Amino acid sequence: MYSMTGFGRGQYKQGGIELTAEIKTVNNRYLDISVKCPKIFSGNEDTVRSIVRENLTRGHADVFISLTDKRDKAKTMYIDEPAARAYVEAAKRVAALFPEAQNDLTVTSILRQPDILKAEEAAGADEEMLEALRCALSDALSNLNQMRAVEGEKLAKDMLSRVDKIEKLVAGISERAPLVASNYRAKLQEKIKSYLENVPVDESRLLTEVAVFSDKSNIDEELTRLRSHIGQFRAICGEKLVGRKLDFLIQEFNRETNTICSKSNDLAITKLGLDMKNEIEKIREQVQNVE
Repeated sequence: MYSMTGFGRGQYKQGGIELTAEIKTVNNRYLDISVKCPKIFSGNEDTVRSIVRENLTRGHADVFISLTDKRDKAKTMYIDEPAARAYVEAAKRVAALFPEAQNDLTVTSILRQPDILKAEEAAGADEEMLEALRCALSDALSNLNQMRAVEGEKLAKDMLSRVDKIEKLVAGISERAPLVASNYRAKLQEKIKSYLENVPVDESRLLTEVAVFSDKSNIDEELTRLRSHIGQFRAICGEKLVGRKLDFLIQEFNRETNTICSKSNDLAITKLGLDMKNEIEKIREQVQNVE
């Protein structure tokens, strides 16, 4: 089981290339990936997202790439010709205004002016840079998943401990449920006697009324399904990608519990059902943190 929250960093330092990849993930219903990288990798953002998708299925992931290229390689210089012409024309006008001033306009002086000469950036990352990117990103994802696995183990323990509580509450409801019909019969008899003191009770009518009540308040099916859900929950927690499964299953827990509370007609069972809903809600909150 993986938590959706984590952080991982990977580094590549070789042959003059120093590249760092960092990934931070938080909760999200679907997989959402944001990439921030140097301009030279702008054309490779889809590659980054593809690598991340191989390791994540849910959550919001922020990917940060930083690069320092210290390799000795030929650089292409770019001359901003319009800017150079503008400087020369400006110099000529100043020389015309002040003829007594020494005119030291040279090619070197023009090149010294800001924005005239620039190192032309490469069109994109070369294969060596892409290999560095893949290596650093792979290490970052590996470290991220290690952290997420540790956090996921803690989440699993917490949820399973709450499932144990739910199982005990289900057992308590199962023990209480058979008493509901007999209690109802006793109360009904008491009411009839108080209203009709000297009139004999029609046992067949009483039994019919109790049978109808028992049928309406029967929660055996709901309890059986809850026991099944508990077993499924424990089995799913042993898997890696469990978020969507547990999200659906916890809805089923809640549905069965609501039905029990509405059908029981018994204060003790209702109280146990509300305690169960409280534990289910705590599990539901934790499931939102699981991939």
